[in-house]
Amino acid sequence: MKNFFLFASALCTFLGLSAQEITSPDGKLKMNFSVDSAGCPTYSLSYCGKVVIAPSHLGYQLKPEDPTKMTDFDWKTPAAAENAVVRRADLQTGFNVETTENATHDEVWTPVWGEESSIRNNYNELLVHLSQAKNERKMDIRFRLFNDGLGFRYEFPDQKNLTYFTIKEEKTEFALNGDHKAWWIAGDYDTQEYEWQTTRLSEIAGRMKEAVAPNSSQTPAGPACVQTSLQMKTDDGLYINLHEAACIDYATMHLDYDQTNNCFTSHLTPSASGDKGDLQTPTTSPWRTVIVGDEATDILASRITLNLNEPCQIEDTSWIHPTKYIGVWWEMITGKSTWSYTDAVSSVKLGVTDYDKVKPNGRHGATTEHVKDYIDFAAEHGFSEVLVEGWNVGWEDWFGHQKDYVFDFVTPYPDFDLKYLNDYAHSKGVKLMMHHETSASIRNYERHLDAAYTMMNEYGYDAVKQGYVGDICPRGEHHYSQWLNNHYLYTIKEAAKHHIMVNAHEATRPTGICRTWPNWIGNESARGTEYESFGGNPVNHTTILPFTRFIGGPMDYTPGIFVMDLSKWVPGNTSKVRSTLARQLALYVTLYSPLQMAADIIEHYKEKMDAFQFIKDVPCDWDKSLYLEAEPGEYIVTARKAKGADEWYIGCSAAETGHTTDIALDFLTPGKTYTATIYADAKGTTWYNNPEGYVITTRKVTNKTVLKKLQAASGGGFAISIK
Repeated sequence: MKNFFLFASALCTFLGLSAQEITSPDGKLKMNFSVDSAGCPTYSLSYCGKVVIAPSHLGYQLKPEDPTKMTDFDWKTPAAAENAVVRRADLQTGFNVETTENATHDEVWTPVWGEESSIRNNYNELLVHLSQAKNERKMDIRFRLFNDGLGFRYEFPDQKNLTYFTIKEEKTEFALNGDHKAWWIAGDYDTQEYEWQTTRLSEIAGRMKEAVAPNSSQTPAGPACVQTSLQMKTDDGLYINLHEAACIDYATMHLDYDQTNNCFTSHLTPSASGDKGDLQTPTTSPWRTVIVGDEATDILASRITLNLNEPCQIEDTSWIHPTKYIGVWWEMITGKSTWSYTDAVSSVKLGVTDYDKVKPNGRHGATTEHVKDYIDFAAEHGFSEVLVEGWNVGWEDWFGHQKDYVFDFVTPYPDFDLKYLNDYAHSKGVKLMMHHETSASIRNYERHLDAAYTMMNEYGYDAVKQGYVGDICPRGEHHYSQWLNNHYLYTIKEAAKHHIMVNAHEATRPTGICRTWPNWIGNESARGTEYESFGGNPVNHTTILPFTRFIGGPMDYTPGIFVMDLSKWVPGNTSKVRSTLARQLALYVTLYSPLQMAADIIEHYKEKMDAFQFIKDVPCDWDKSLYLEAEPGEYIVTARKAKGADEWYIGCSAAETGHTTDIALDFLTPGKTYTATIYADAKGTTWYNNPEGYVITTRKVTNKTVLKKLQAASGGGFAISIK
């Protein structure tokens, strides 16, 4: 059958019919490809007859070549030299279709961890081989059309006239057919930690100033530039999501919005030189993705991002395991304790051995005795790891001083007994989780990486939280450039050699690479719980994240806060967590991660052990996930079946208006009776009034039960365990 498709497509090309069409396996999505009159590759996408992407151009602008290295023009004619430079930089026009190939793929693969224990990868494919006669260059475009959307990428085969080249800009377009409602954050090369905006597309430029925090040192990438994943909703109720998959050896993509043409164009993160990437053929770009659905839940259920990544490259994955952890972190974020051992800045200038000459500040969080308390709590309540930040020397004067001082990742403070604590933790069946704050000094981290990982092996660590706070050093590089993306993946591959799992904070947003390298078990890459200590996240924040940040992969959001008014226990911190306690429980289900932290301090959990029971019970690895109800920015209701167990967990997170719903439990095993434990907002509870109020009820249920009038308050939620 495949040979027939090849013959048919070649025949079409021979007849001069460059237009091609493929449909999704279920026939609802249709993608058209053609080369326009200028020889520019063009595609469009429709869903059940509705326009998703209007005709949009594809291609690249390359950095002009050095004319002294060209041989195909007469040097005696300056105009010819100039024209040659210009045309060599163009990979947008002058293309012809040489041949096309069609294929169909249908498989089921098993992730190492995930939202389900098996994933179907089913698509129809069109591969278009293009040639540019004027430069004798070749460029292929591969399209994969799934039932839930489209993925496509550029492929550059080995060829004589295109070997090494530098990208000036990728010119991928996403033309739209309406002024859609959109959920977005400002484009930025160094942070994703902005508040999500909800506007019409036409309002993006006007809202950009508000989209960046007034006290932010960051600079948006453009006057109407946004980050992916970008979630949209059309006036006739279609949900559209734009993102990328498998961003490897390439710069992270942003999107520039042109209101006049109602079109987004790709905008790559530049390097220190201002270039957008250096490539060598043969090579490929990341996949550009368009996810489409009738319902908001269709976006959440899509696995396009993972399916477009390569299979797992780690042969033995037995050491990779989903992890629930606690740690000495929230008290540092809130200001109750410090990362640093002393307040004497001069200590870092004296040297590591001189810490006994300075006075401890008395508020250092990572002390031997304090960490022992966390180890004991973890062992008693079934947590496998304890994260300790601030254990290593150098925190007194690290931020913004990457050239003057950087961490060595192996030397503990005097009050942190590295060997004793690891031995003590292991005796209790618990491990310590390593913390590496790189201070964004990349070369320093790479120099110390092998020694740091080797030390982790020596003491029995199997996971590390990396941090990339601050401006990148070398100066001028950005967190999301090609060079930094290569660095992040380098640390993952090196970690795999040492059987270490990595949770990267402040790194680039994920694009599904965790399928290929499943020891990349977590990322931050958005505003997490720490912002609840800096004034609070917007109430709708956790109802938008699943449609945006989580499209690329899981997030280490660090939920589980039980005391919402921080002034009750942190003098001087007047922030209030904008959530009810019940919603904090629900986040363990609605915000997927194989790496889940119980983020509050252990004293607060001891005061509310009945509510803490849900955090103890809820898994972080799943056999199946069902997205029952959702609307971006309003509410989300998710049900998940525990990996290898006949247990289900349901979570609902709601924004300002709350949410009331009925849930049919028809997904339960027929003929079995279960006990449902419901953790809900108490009467009169909202995020701003009595947010810690909750009620716990239990009842017997079967697959015929309907739980009626379940209510989530304003900024509230509910969590249900079904055993």
